[in-house]
Amino acid sequence: MNSQTRGGTVKAAFIAVTTLFFAWGFITSLIDPLVAAVKGIFTLSNTEAQLSAFAFFIAYGLISFPAAVFIARWKAVPSILVALCMMIGGCLIMLGAANIANYSIVLLGLFVLASGITVLQVAANPLAAALGDPKGSHFRLTLAQTFNSFGTFIGPYLGAVLFLGGLEVAEGTVVTEEARQNALLGIDTAYVWICGLLVLLLVFFFVSRKTVAAAAPEPAPAKGIGAMIADAFSSKWCLLGGAAIFLYVGAEVAIGTQMALFLNSDGIWGVSLEDAGKAVSFYWGGAMVGRAIGSVLLARFKAAKLLMLFTAVACAMVLYVVTLGGVSAGYVALSIGLFNSIMFPVIFTLTLERSTASEQATSGFLCTAIVGGAFIPLLVGVLSDSMGLVTALLLPALCYALLCVFAWKASQTPALHEVEATSAH
Repeated sequence: MNSQTRGGTVKAAFIAVTTLFFAWGFITSLIDPLVAAVKGIFTLSNTEAQLSAFAFFIAYGLISFPAAVFIARWKAVPSILVALCMMIGGCLIMLGAANIANYSIVLLGLFVLASGITVLQVAANPLAAALGDPKGSHFRLTLAQTFNSFGTFIGPYLGAVLFLGGLEVAEGTVVTEEARQNALLGIDTAYVWICGLLVLLLVFFFVSRKTVAAAAPEPAPAKGIGAMIADAFSSKWCLLGGAAIFLYVGAEVAIGTQMALFLNSDGIWGVSLEDAGKAVSFYWGGAMVGRAIGSVLLARFKAAKLLMLFTAVACAMVLYVVTLGGVSAGYVALSIGLFNSIMFPVIFTLTLERSTASEQATSGFLCTAIVGGAFIPLLVGVLSDSMGLVTALLLPALCYALLCVFAWKASQTPALHEVEATSAH
């Protein structure tokens, strides 16, 4: 294959992989309005409602390493096809849960859906980073994550329209049976359409499988789960990167899932739950805009230093929301998404560049660490029930402060390929 043909194949493969980023972004962002919806439908506390996020993100903790082993043995393309089939199965469970109004089955459906997304992420994140010149890995993964953010921008708005119309959860509010049935119908409608989208993606990726397989790098020899975990734990930077992903995803999801309830409260905007849910789109839309801008900035500035800046600003914004409150705090809270934008792809690639563990082990561990999206939002829910929605946001502020320390540490540590280049001279 000549270089021009190879270049065209790589670009086509990157486009195909990027469609997957959009799909899982859209599906994941529906958790935000869903948390508010189930709180009203099933009359739940903040902690109980956050079990929706817990059921979704706990899949990353349980499935990531098995997924990494599976991908190493069967390669990326077959793994992606299996992941899409799992996601379709999760949607079908959600449809059943909405029709019989059973919260336990909702949690099961979210877990199965997220298990498929976990396999998808373990396969697609390093694949997107690897499809081209290694020097452009930050740019490519951030660009792919921009399309992921486009999905997260659309998801909360559509979810609010479908799930939250006529539904209110403020203290003393009684949810009518009509509002409850409308919300369940909205959940049913959403997952019917998502199921259809996933079937189309399955067909599209099946047709594109040879193109992606031709461009994908050869995986390292497969290891067992125990060996892969040991490999991951042998690298200090793999562990540091995992901790950073845990904190970042936990903070981002905690803010996103609480945002509709936060804006709905009288101390902030006091708008209807549906309008508050629609506004959450701007939180994720900020991430989309930030990733588009970040793709340009990362071509000019060092990734670690840019991450230091973005995490410091995000921490300061959360502290503003906690200390000042009021209408302005609502706008500041929504703007945090702009600075969340580059965090995941930059943490991911900074870690891959510094980890002495294999790419499969590192990617598997980083995706396992997304389980932060299960535990930190649940803890924020507990704090919300005992201390209030606003004060509970001090926990995400602490997460951003620790991420700033990680970014500083990365800025002081050269990537492995830089060390090898220096040694060669």
